[in-house]
Parts: sequence; C-alpha cells; structure tokens
Amino acid sequence: MRTATLNRLTPYIFLAPAVVIMALALLYPLGYMIYGSFRDWDPSQTLGETEFVGLSNYFYLWQDASFRESLAVTLKFAISVVSVEMVIGVGLALLLDRSLRGMSVLRTLFILPMMIAPVVVGLMWRYMYHPSVGIFNRTLESAGLGSVDWLGKHALLSVIIADIWQWTPFIFILSLAALQSLPRSALEAARIDGATGWQQIIHIKLPLMMPVLIVTCLLRLIDAFKVLEVILVMTEGGPGLSTEILALRISRTATEFRELGVAAAMSNYLLMLLLLLTVAMLAYNKFQEMRADRARRIAEEAV
Repeated sequence: MRTATLNRLTPYIFLAPAVVIMALALLYPLGYMIYGSFRDWDPSQTLGETEFVGLSNYFYLWQDASFRESLAVTLKFAISVVSVEMVIGVGLALLLDRSLRGMSVLRTLFILPMMIAPVVVGLMWRYMYHPSVGIFNRTLESAGLGSVDWLGKHALLSVIIADIWQWTPFIFILSLAALQSLPRSALEAARIDGATGWQQIIHIKLPLMMPVLIVTCLLRLIDAFKVLEVILVMTEGGPGLSTEILALRISRTATEFRELGVAAAMSNYLLMLLLLLTVAMLAYNKFQEMRADRARRIAEEAV
C-alpha cells in the first residue's frame, strides 16, 4: 500500500519545485500588479503607502482619449500583421512543401530575420525609411518617382511592413512542419480520387493543418499585442499617437507620467484582452481538432 501511494505521489513531488517557482515568478508579480491597479500609486511611494481608489483607475482609462487611441492602434496593428503573416507564411509553406535541392539552406535563410534583435530590426528599418538616404526613397527617386514620408504620414504602415518582414518566417516554419506531418494516406486517397492540387489544399491540407495554424496565429497575436522595441526605435510612438500601441503607452505612463496605478490598470486591460482572445481561439482550435479527426478517419476509411 505504501509503495502504491508513493508511486501515485511521485509525479507531484517532482512537480512541486516547478509549481513553487512558477507561483513566485508568475502569480506573485501578477497579484502585485492587480493590487496596485486599485491604488493611487507613484514611484516615490511603496505600495503600502498608497491610497486605495477602487476602480477609479479603470474608469479613468475609458475616459482617456489617448488610451482609446492606443487601444485602436494596437488592434489595427495586431490584426493587420497577423493576417498578412498568416497568408504569406502559409502560402510559402504550401509552395515549398516539396523535395528541392538546398531546402535546408533556404529554411535557414528564411528564419534569419527572427534571429535579429528587435532593437537592431528597428534601427535597420528606420535607416531604410530615412527620407533622404534611405534605400526606399533613393530607389523611388532613381525611378523618377517622388519620395515617401515613410515614418511620418505612413508611419503605421511602415511599422507593419517591418513586423511582417521579421515574423513571417515564424509562420512559414511552423506551417511547413505541419504540412510535412500530414498523413500521406489522406493525400494519396485524394490523388486517387482525382483531386486537383487546389482541391487537396482546400479540402485536405488546410483542414488538417488548422489546429496548428490556430495555435500559431494565437502565439503571433499575443506577441503582436506586446511589441515594443521595434516601434520605440523606429517612431517612438509618433507622429502623434499614430503608432503608440498599448505596450508603449503603459511604459510611458509608468516612467514619464509616473502613474504606476494607472499603468497597472492598463496592463490588466491588455491581459484581459489577451485572455479573451486565447480562450476564444483555443475553443475554436478544439472544434477544428474534432473536425480534423473526423476528416482523417473518413480519409483513412476510403483508402
């Protein structure tokens, strides 16, 4: 009896250190932030010296036009970059899902942008967008076209292009891995039944890839909502508030405006938004997994 009990408790004993570390490293700071969002808090005070203000910080933010503008910019930026990255990344994976000489070299080249530090990416694109010496305007002028105010009038578009360049390889690599793990029996059955290449993509490949694509999209969405360094280096949130996403707004509220309670409330709004997205996409992922399993069984029965 003692041996059986020990065997049952062994996994939990090994998990206990990790649980304690996670509680200290994750739950405590999270609770600290949530508690601080209900206080009138500035950097000159300890949290215990602050005044309790209830939900005032949360109500204040919804009346703050700058917060609403930053939220709108964040949604526009995240939806735009993730949508384009998913289309390009999945399209490239479908195009290159074949035995080609030098494929390993090609994959390495594709992931290079992901390996560059965000600050370096921001500096690199900032210089390329430079109004007089940047490569884009010099190319346009050499073709007889006028220069473009990339980091002025088109600042948000410029930041979106830089993010797409850096993170499309992430979508490509995961999509290609999902493609290469598909059951060959299902694809062979579709070929035997006379399915064209497009029909295989639409009715076989994409439905079976959907669980992986949803998780990939979720990871990119979470990351897109937290982008900071690239935008900070390229535009510093300007001109005006045109590229100031919530992560940058939170940083400025805490450091420049010295309103830690408001910054904590803003962080909680961002956290709640990401939690809603995560729950919705994981629920949809579960639904798609059920559909994929059903499609796989039908395809295998048809062989």
